[in-house]
Amino acid sequence: MNRSVKHFVALATLLFFAFLAKAQDSGAITFEAKLSKEQLGINERLRIDFTMNKDGDNFNPPNFEGFNVVMGPSQSISSSWVNGVRSYSKTYSYILMPTARGKFTINQATIVIDGKTYKSLPLEVEVTAAVERPGEEASADAVADDNLHLVAEVSKTGPYLNEAISVVYKLFVSPSINVSNFRALDNPKYNNFWSQEMPVTKYSVQNGVYEGKSYRYVILKRVVLYPQKTGELEIEPLSLEVTVDVPTNKRDFFGGKVYTSTNITVSAGRRNIMVKELPTEGKPNNFSGAVGNFNFSVTTTKTELNASESLQAKVEVSGKGNLKLFQLPELSLPSALEVYEPEFNEGIRTTTEGMEGSVSNNYTIVPSFKGKYPIPSIAFSYFDPETEKYRSLNSAEIMVNVIDGPNSASANTTNPATFSNQKSVVVTGDQFNFIKTKPGLKSVTANSFFGSTYFYIWLLLPILLIPIAIVFGKKREAIASDLVGNKIKKANKLARKYLSAAKKTLGDKDAFYIALEKALHNYLKAKLKIETSEFSKDKIEALLAKKDIEEGSIQDFISLLKNCELARYSPFSEVQMQDDYNKASEVISQMDKQL
Repeated sequence: MNRSVKHFVALATLLFFAFLAKAQDSGAITFEAKLSKEQLGINERLRIDFTMNKDGDNFNPPNFEGFNVVMGPSQSISSSWVNGVRSYSKTYSYILMPTARGKFTINQATIVIDGKTYKSLPLEVEVTAAVERPGEEASADAVADDNLHLVAEVSKTGPYLNEAISVVYKLFVSPSINVSNFRALDNPKYNNFWSQEMPVTKYSVQNGVYEGKSYRYVILKRVVLYPQKTGELEIEPLSLEVTVDVPTNKRDFFGGKVYTSTNITVSAGRRNIMVKELPTEGKPNNFSGAVGNFNFSVTTTKTELNASESLQAKVEVSGKGNLKLFQLPELSLPSALEVYEPEFNEGIRTTTEGMEGSVSNNYTIVPSFKGKYPIPSIAFSYFDPETEKYRSLNSAEIMVNVIDGPNSASANTTNPATFSNQKSVVVTGDQFNFIKTKPGLKSVTANSFFGSTYFYIWLLLPILLIPIAIVFGKKREAIASDLVGNKIKKANKLARKYLSAAKKTLGDKDAFYIALEKALHNYLKAKLKIETSEFSKDKIEALLAKKDIEEGSIQDFISLLKNCELARYSPFSEVQMQDDYNKASEVISQMDKQL
């Protein structure tokens, strides 16, 4: 009997602990991710569910790198009681469409339940080439693929350096399907090109032919490119996600076709351009990079005026070509004419054939003396890609007659031979001086040091140095206690340190901007202890924002980095380089006070 009781007690104990373990397991919180499939074709869709057994807050999904979210998040909740045990389930679901082939990782999602953060496990997905799928959905995608095409039409595949080419993106749609919506997935980056986009304000449907078949098409995007590098260059593709309505075999009540909607990805494909180098034969010495077909002129607002009055001289280039990518020739004027810094003006419009219009420098000129002054002829050279030859244009010489004003020996320059043996009068501030009343003569005999002026100076000098030393010591204490001033001086010294290499190359565009960009990255590397040369401008901007740098300083810093990149492909004057150097020094000083 005692033995039976012992067996019963042992069995009851085991049952109790088993029930307790089951209750603990049922009360455990779970959060997991499940995939509809681990391998799929690029033309298939993927479903992913994030499921929890207890309600939570602040659900944060992963970024789904390599996929586009077609639908979601959709939410479903399930709750039931079975044999007195409650079961609960809450699910967030997404439908994904792959954007490329390869192996991708869907990272962790997070949820907060009862104040604790739970994470799902990362999942691996392999995307293969397109597969044949039975059923209506696969048929719709296949029909859409066969009847929808995105094409990039390039006007010229073998341009010269700096010659304009246009890229027009057209979406061809077969009459058998309809497009209800589209959005850009990946806009091309035109590396090694100077680009100018012509916005499409209205999509106009036109009829056309693609691969021998009739299509409707719309122009989605137009871009004019100027290659800045010779050799083979690549134009990246434009990719779109398009919502297409495809007819099915079903009919509605009135006998009309029933359409089904599907989303597909189309791409214009990569295009390669072979850029030819400009010929060296016949290249003028004054050639500044102008490519196109241009006219050149130098004009003045007046040719007769009085001294101290002003006139304007305009140096203008007009026509078709890379008007924004070369420098205008400069005027060479007599020294008796005072010339101010020119004002640059441009009137340019962009078409599919490139830029056309005019650019000009307007000089304000003020003569100081009476006389006749020539504005010499200057030359402008450009390369014409149609004739494949260089052309040089020369302006006419302009004579400026100053009819009233003070005379100068060098004022009349109409006949240089007449004054070839004469020297100009140089006006200075010390032409006439007062007669000296003290000759300043010194005795040739030696004087005794004792009792002389120098004797008393050396005698009293130590006494005079005592208050000077006291004042100097107080000044040093004041400087040492001026924390803000010391920080400013330290920041300015730091800026000069990093920009010293760039300052030495002022005037040499390529070397200057390479040194400037290196200085900016070295500064961040030294201050933040990171390799910012591997970062994009967006990441650098976000990094500085986290460091509580003022928005103005951040934008100035990013603007300098952009100028460093732009300088590789565009002409920059020495004035612009000096402005960028001063701006870099100021930005580094400001940021160093904030870091």
